[in-house]
Amino acid sequence: MKSLHLCYGINADGHLTIGGADTITLAQTYGTPLYVMDENHIRHMCRMYKDAFAKYFGDSAAPVYAGKAFCCKAIYRIMAEENMCADCVSPGELYTAHAAGFPMENAFFHGNNKTDADLRYALELGVGHIVVDSHEELAALSEIAGEMGKIQKILLRITPGIDPHTHKKIITGNVDSKFGSAIVTGQAEAIVAAAIKTPNVILDGLHCHVGSQIFDIDPFADAAEIMVAFVAKMRKDYGCSLPLLNIGGGFGVRYTEDDPEIDYEANIRALGEKIDAVCARYMIEKPAILMEPGRSIVAASGITLYTVGSVKEIPGFRNYVSIDGGMPDNPRYALYQSIYTIVNAANAAAKADYPCTVAGRCCESGDLIAEGAMIAPVQRGDILAVLVTGAYNYAMASNYNRLPRPAVVMIKDGDPYVAVRRETYADVAHLDN
Repeated sequence: MKSLHLCYGINADGHLTIGGADTITLAQTYGTPLYVMDENHIRHMCRMYKDAFAKYFGDSAAPVYAGKAFCCKAIYRIMAEENMCADCVSPGELYTAHAAGFPMENAFFHGNNKTDADLRYALELGVGHIVVDSHEELAALSEIAGEMGKIQKILLRITPGIDPHTHKKIITGNVDSKFGSAIVTGQAEAIVAAAIKTPNVILDGLHCHVGSQIFDIDPFADAAEIMVAFVAKMRKDYGCSLPLLNIGGGFGVRYTEDDPEIDYEANIRALGEKIDAVCARYMIEKPAILMEPGRSIVAASGITLYTVGSVKEIPGFRNYVSIDGGMPDNPRYALYQSIYTIVNAANAAAKADYPCTVAGRCCESGDLIAEGAMIAPVQRGDILAVLVTGAYNYAMASNYNRLPRPAVVMIKDGDPYVAVRRETYADVAHLDN
C-alpha cells in the first residue's frame, strides 16, 4: 500500500490505515460511507510546493491551492496556516474561504461566467485578484468597482492552445475552449489592450491552464514558453509590465500502481529552468510565477470507506459487489471512467484475485465505482476502501436519490476529528416548502 502513497499502511491486525489511523475503527466509529483525509499529508504537500517554488521559481513565486478539488472550512484553515494562496472558482468557495478566516487578499477568483453579483461579492470580500475571462466581464467589473469606489487587481485568462493529451473533459488550454482568450486568434492581445485602458482595474498579469491529471512536464513547459513569449510581446507593444504569470495547475496523481510515479520537485525544477531560459531569450525580467496545485495536494490524502451489502455472482457474466455509497459521493467513474485502487480494508494484505464490478446503491444502472476491479474476496458487512479519493469526490458529491452526503473525517497525527459532519435526511429536505 505504501508503494502507492506514503499515507497508507497496514497495521498488525492486517487492517488498512491512513495517517496511522485504523480504517475499520474509523468505519465503526463514524459510519459509512465515510471520507477520510490525512491532514499531515496535505500539509506535507503544501510545504513541498512552497519549498520547491522558492528554490526553482524564486522568492516571489507562490503556490495557489485550487479549492475546487476539495473545499470546506477545514481545508482553508490549513491553507491559511501553511501560508498558501487560494484559487476560488465560485462565490460559494469564496464564502467558505472567508468563513474559515482565510486572508482574502491571498485569494484569486476564477470562472468563465461570473455574474454581476459574483463580482460585487468578490469586491466586498476584498479578493486579491480577479481572473477576468472576457471583455464583458472586464466591462462589468470596471463598472461595479467604480460604483463601489474600488480599484481591483486583475489577471487575464489566456488560452495558449496546448493539448495536454489528457481526458477531453478536463482539457482547458485548447483554442476551442469556453475559458479565456486565445493567443493564436488575436483575441488575447485584444483583451490586454482593452484592460490597459479600462478604469478601476489594474492589469497585474496573465493566467493560463492547460488541463488536469497531466503526468508529462512537456505541456507545462510548452505553455510556459508560449506565455512568456506573449508577455514579452505585450511589454514591447503596449508597455505593460505584467508582473505575475500564473501557469495553472494540473499535475497528475497516481490512482493505481500502473500510473507513473511523479517527482513533483523535479518537474518544478525543470519548469523553472525552462522559464528562466525563455525569459533570458526574450530579454525580459522573469514574472512572479504562480501555479495552482489542487488534486496533487489532496487526492492521495483521501480515501472513502464503504460497507459491502451484497456479493452477486452472475455465472458467465460478472460479479457485483454492492456498497452503501456510489455515484452520489463519487461521480468520477460515471463521468470519466476513472480507475481506482480498491482494498478490502480488514484484510488489506490479502491477494486481490476476485474480479468484480463495484456497484453503488442508487436506482441507476450507471451507478458504478469500478468495472473489472480485482479485490480480495469480501462478504456482506465487510469494509471496502477506495483509495486516492481526496480530490473531486466530496467536491462533486450530490444528493441524487435523496441520499445524504457522507462525513469528512480528518486525521491529524494519528487522531481523527470531524471536518464536515454527515448530512441527515432532514438536511437533505430542509429547503423544501
